[in-house]
Amino acid sequence: MSLRGLIADIEARTMTLTAVNTPESIVEDLRDQYEDRHLTVESRSLPEEPEQFAILSREDAFVTAVSLDDIYQPPDAEPATETGVARSPILDHLDETLFTSYSIEEMFMASREIEDRAWRNGSGELHAGFQTLEVLGGQTDAYNQLGEHTSLSVHTYAAPVSDSPVVPDHDHFTLHIEHDEEIQKTWFVAYDGDGVDENMCALLAEERGDREFYGFWTYDPKTVEYLIGYLKTNYGSVEPAADIDADGDSHTV
Repeated sequence: MSLRGLIADIEARTMTLTAVNTPESIVEDLRDQYEDRHLTVESRSLPEEPEQFAILSREDAFVTAVSLDDIYQPPDAEPATETGVARSPILDHLDETLFTSYSIEEMFMASREIEDRAWRNGSGELHAGFQTLEVLGGQTDAYNQLGEHTSLSVHTYAAPVSDSPVVPDHDHFTLHIEHDEEIQKTWFVAYDGDGVDENMCALLAEERGDREFYGFWTYDPKTVEYLIGYLKTNYGSVEPAADIDADGDSHTV
């Protein structure tokens, strides 16, 4: 499954939260509460069930059921966590978060979250694709700094889009120059958590408009492992590539 195929697969994993015997005002609150999750919130009345509860399903298949008190955070209540949403059995099943229409600035900000996690842990593998060598060129200082961690292996992926591309300085990270359109059209950052499931995370998006991106965040270890495995299998080699700098000198990566 390609990178775009993985985005489509996440998009197709339709999940529905059905609030049973719940006032419509609370249903609306739930929609607001989970608006940044890949989740549709619906309501249903079951007269034979006096209690208010919620059912989580994936493509009409039952996943879990919880008390409404376990998932509902009233708008005027004190936040239960930094995000304002209490951890619950519902969130345990929502490992991916879809986003739409991210600008390039928002993509850089989102990427920083994963880069910071890799920096704090200081070990494992970090894989990042910035579409083109030009875009990557503006991030070389940050990635050279990341690569100075002796136990953190940093890999970047980018496509040349001119006849004389400038190859960024990459003393402390591995640069994979790829001519595949998939690399040019997708943006990703994935951290393997050095094998610790709780530390794994990834961001994957494709450019669908003029510098607007559609994709997902994930903390699901299987999805992160698949993404990194795909990159290492399909783009694992360091391809020789020459560029001519302002002095006319030739470089090999």
